Amino acid sequence: MEKKIIKIAIVGPESTGKSTISAALAKHYHTLWVPEYARYYCEGLTEACTLQDELNMYYGQVALEKAMETVIPNNLMICDTTFLTVKIWSDHQLGKTPQLVLDAIKSHKYDFYILLKNDLPWQEDPLRDFKGMGDYFLAIWHQELKAINANYQEVGGQENRLENVIKAIDAYLFSLNL
Repeated sequence: MEKKIIKIAIVGPESTGKSTISAALAKHYHTLWVPEYARYYCEGLTEACTLQDELNMYYGQVALEKAMETVIPNNLMICDTTFLTVKIWSDHQLGKTPQLVLDAIKSHKYDFYILLKNDLPWQEDPLRDFKGMGDYFLAIWHQELKAINANYQEVGGQENRLENVIKAIDAYLFSLNL
C-alpha cells in the first residue's frame, strides 16, 4: 500500500524567507524539503529566460518532487515553492504561460499552502528581479491560489515567522486528525 504524502507548499513573493522557512520546517518535522528547482536552473542561464526555460523549470520541479517522495522519512513533505511560480513569472515576464503548465496546475495539488507575507526586509540576491514589487506579487499569489481553490493561510512576522508557520501547519495537521 502506498503511503499518503501530505505536501505543504511554502510560497510567496521574492525575499520572504521561503527557503529558510522550508529548511527549518523540515528539521522541525523530521522530514525532507524539496528545494526550488528554478533557483538552480536560473544560476546557469546566460541569456534572458524564455518560455522553454520556464517549461524546463516546470519539468525540473515536478521531477525533483517525485524523486523526494521516494525517500521521504515520514508522510510530510515540505516544498520550497511550487511550479505555480512558473505561471506567475511567465505571465509577468513573458506575457503567457506554457499550456502544459496551465493544464498541470489543475491536477498537481498540494494539501496546504503557506503564503508568506511581504513583511521582511529585502535581501539582495543576483537571482531576484522584483525589488519593491513584493506587495504586487503577494496579491498575485492570493489570486492564483484562489483560482485553484487552494487550502492556504497567509503567514508573516519578522521575529516569530517560523513559529507562526508551525502553528498554521500544526492546526492544519490537527484538522486532519493525525
